[in-house]
Amino acid sequence: MNKPAVKSNSKTTVVTTDDILVMLCKSVTDVLANANANMVTYSALVQKISKTSLKPDIGSFVLFDGGFSGLVVINFSAAAAIEIYQSYMTNMGIPISELSTQHTSDDVGNVMGELLNQILGDFTSLVGKELQTSITQSQPKMLTVNKQLIISIDTNLDRPQARRVTFTTQNGNIFYLELAMDRTEFIKLHDFVPEEFDPDEIIRGASEQAKKSKSENKSDSDFDPDLLDELGI
Repeated sequence: MNKPAVKSNSKTTVVTTDDILVMLCKSVTDVLANANANMVTYSALVQKISKTSLKPDIGSFVLFDGGFSGLVVINFSAAAAIEIYQSYMTNMGIPISELSTQHTSDDVGNVMGELLNQILGDFTSLVGKELQTSITQSQPKMLTVNKQLIISIDTNLDRPQARRVTFTTQNGNIFYLELAMDRTEFIKLHDFVPEEFDPDEIIRGASEQAKKSKSENKSDSDFDPDLLDELGI
């Protein structure tokens, strides 16, 4: 009897679409917490949906491509957007009296777009570290909408899946994250240690190396052996 070419392993690690969704949710909570904009939590239950859409009051979306393709949509209520915006700006030292109170203002849209950009940047980094693949993101788009708009990915997905997760802000306001991507699985072939990159450490190392090189060059240029011989020193 022929033996199978690959032995089955009951402990094989498989990362699914829903695991990737959890990674994205973690990026949302981590970025908002690190920015001191807001402490948010997300529901333990996820909804399966048939299509993604922009909804009132502020809808935002980002496309990503690479190791896998997808679309991220975040729909903020006016109250949630204003709360996150004001918390972020006051933490930056801006007096509350100078901040906008209307979710339709450009300032609110710009801040929410910047936070979304940071969220996807964190997610991209996490995907590279945990899944050892690379994805790239488009520029986040923020739209103030007063009615629902259906939005989809302009690409062919073999087995599209869509999910919606409910987030709650510190003050109890609600916003929703929607993810649409191809159904996928990452199967770990062997153990590995995710690489940890500390940008500050990299910058410090480069700075120290530059100082060392400069010091060595200066030491070399401080004297000329031939010149010392000519002077009899």
